[in-house]
Amino acid sequence: MISARVYLDETGGIARFEASGHSGQGPAGRDIVCAAFTVLARTAFETLSGFPGADLELEAPEPGILNFRVRRPGAGSERAAGIADFLLAGLSGLEREYPGELGLTIERNWRK
Repeated sequence: MISARVYLDETGGIARFEASGHSGQGPAGRDIVCAAFTVLARTAFETLSGFPGADLELEAPEPGILNFRVRRPGAGSERAAGIADFLLAGLSGLEREYPGELGLTIERNWRK
């Protein structure tokens, strides 16, 4: 099972993201849940890190672990909140569609 925890700041943007584990939906390299999860998480990270002035810290020491922290969101806090909404909608949909393969926890108004 993939365990994911998303910490949202007071503006609704992602302050921190932590994920570990693997889905048991398919063999390694062909697991649709892991693939969808990875695309959503990596795209959120890449988009946030591309904001002018953004400062993010990434940790992905091995397959199945992806953590990042937004030290400074940079320009575009409204866009950052939209990326959080997009990520959470996608992950929530995966959690509903594949019960038992993804556990999602959301912490709101988290302070660094």
